Amino acid sequence: MSASSPYERPWRRTSSTAARWSGARRSNAEALERDGIFSPSLVELADLIDIKLLERTEIEVRAHVPVTDRLKQPLGLVHGGVYATIADVLTAERGRAVSNQTSFLRPITAGTIHAIARRRHAGRTTQVWETDITDDQGRLCALVRTTVYPVAPAP
Repeated sequence: MSASSPYERPWRRTSSTAARWSGARRSNAEALERDGIFSPSLVELADLIDIKLLERTEIEVRAHVPVTDRLKQPLGLVHGGVYATIADVLTAERGRAVSNQTSFLRPITAGTIHAIARRRHAGRTTQVWETDITDDQGRLCALVRTTVYPVAPAP
């Protein structure tokens, strides 16, 4: 397809051109990990937002997180990334999270974030978990679905 074709996808050309101009050859995450700039473990993430693990079984994990100003965005609501991080920490202990989809239903502004992660599917190559995020009144505030590639434990 020529550059003047009306059927050309300009966003594709622009994206490639931008990548060439920036000198990018790999994703930002790969570059950060390669350079040792950003490679936190799940334990470090759990410590960062003060996740308190209450119970862990093969099919369910329960935890809570006290709400602090560090977890809030400028409008005073708990940041959506906190919910996604909680779900990742609870579900990807023995694997790598490859997909995280969060549905925000109501905000949490104070108190404690309660999380219950339930494994919905355990296949050979993937696990699917659903995490319910609730507030102190037991109201559902967010639903998080996480897909995890399980890693076999080292012998």
